[in-house]
Amino acid sequence: MKKEIIINSTSSETRIALLEDEQLVELFVERPENERTVGDIYLGKVRKVIEGMRAAFVDIGWNQDAFLHFSDVGSGALSLDNLAGGSLSEEDIELDDRGRAERAKLTVGENILVQIIKEPIGTKGPRITSQLALPGRFCVLMPGEKSIGVSRRVSDYRERRRLKTIANEIRPEGCGLIVRTVAENKEDAAVRADVEALYKFWKMIERKSNSSTAPALIYKDVSLASSVIRDLFTSDIDHLVVDSKQLYREIEEYLKHVAPNLLDRLSIYNGQAPIFDYYRIEAEIEKTLSRKVWLKGGGYIIIDHTEALVTIDVNSGRYVGKKNHEENSLQVNMMAARELCRQLRLRDIGGIIVVDFIDLWDEKNRKRVEDEMRREMKRDRAKNDIAPISQFGLLEMTRQRIKPSLIYTFNSPCPTCDGTGLVASKETVMTSIERWVKRFRFATRERRIRLTVHPDVYGYATGGLKSRINQMMWHSKLFITMVADPTVKIDTFNVWSFRQKREITGDYSQGG
Repeated sequence: MKKEIIINSTSSETRIALLEDEQLVELFVERPENERTVGDIYLGKVRKVIEGMRAAFVDIGWNQDAFLHFSDVGSGALSLDNLAGGSLSEEDIELDDRGRAERAKLTVGENILVQIIKEPIGTKGPRITSQLALPGRFCVLMPGEKSIGVSRRVSDYRERRRLKTIANEIRPEGCGLIVRTVAENKEDAAVRADVEALYKFWKMIERKSNSSTAPALIYKDVSLASSVIRDLFTSDIDHLVVDSKQLYREIEEYLKHVAPNLLDRLSIYNGQAPIFDYYRIEAEIEKTLSRKVWLKGGGYIIIDHTEALVTIDVNSGRYVGKKNHEENSLQVNMMAARELCRQLRLRDIGGIIVVDFIDLWDEKNRKRVEDEMRREMKRDRAKNDIAPISQFGLLEMTRQRIKPSLIYTFNSPCPTCDGTGLVASKETVMTSIERWVKRFRFATRERRIRLTVHPDVYGYATGGLKSRINQMMWHSKLFITMVADPTVKIDTFNVWSFRQKREITGDYSQGG
């Protein structure tokens, strides 16, 4: 499989695309106002401990407190008197269990060194851990651990044993170590130098923590582009192309020190067309903003986000096969399984996901769809778990969520419908106004108001000889001056009292 990384860098944003066989499968976007925070280390102060939730809320200097689950609490310390802790890494690892300490007990007001592991999502603050993990090119250093781990993606037994031996020899006192996949077949000296640099870095963090007052940012993780180069630009990447001379020089300098063998795979783009247009990436990005994704032959999938989960509906659409209905449904489901797995990676959809496949009667066919899902999801670096298709034809799965889905990077919730995609009809708005007027007339003796509505509602209310507004004034014995204002939401209205000389809408609303 051909793999490429394409980077488009401007003053306003950096976009990084991962292509597999010239097809976009992952997209990373970083903007100045929305910088990546996963990996940042803070000195926080425990603000609240809730035993029933098995969690604590920690002040790290943000508007929202960070969420610390007890399972993410390290051993003795969290407190600066004894900086130690467990570890957390996104590497697919296998660790020895030697030397793991008991979890520490948190107390309100305690200072604690923590690392962000999930971006804030919606109204939820960031999720943090006290089990620090400092990633390098070849290894991940885990302060407070004694464990040794080697990535499971290193499959050769002899190479795993060699890397584990090296790790045992170079592991700093008081720290655990994970050897990353990229260290496979690398010289001992290169791995040793990486660990030495990480340990010096940890001692710097430790010194800064001891001299800081909580809450405080202790360490800002590298930029998105740097982290992608560090974590993704490995020997299985055939080509990395960047359109920024400055970023090209930074990557080149980095590779000279850590991976000179990859220098010939780095190039700068000098074409006339924008780089994402040249590689046909821009058109794919446009498709990620759509609910509907077309499949070959006329089938399609619909992707909807809700507060609790993401739903994916598979439809045969215009697909016309040459075989029976069961076989046609199977073919559409198989295509949908492959495409939706790509879309999960591309849109970075996480959390609970429910897929409604086309009904299949044969249990063997349902198993084939499940197997196709599992096979495709093996390409995904995010942790995931897939359940069998239920008796109702639904497949439930989870995918690791570290940051909000890509759709929230490119879009904001609609100010009118608040993201539901629905607004009250003009008829419903007018009915609400009529109810408001009845409450108002029951409570007061006022005879004149000004009603401000959206232009669409205004046209609906005033149209015709027997307009809704005239009928309302006749029945209520109330003179209404109606005004159209495009700044008013289509499903709301504002009422001004000439007698009271103020807005009174909320005074006579239901429950007001």
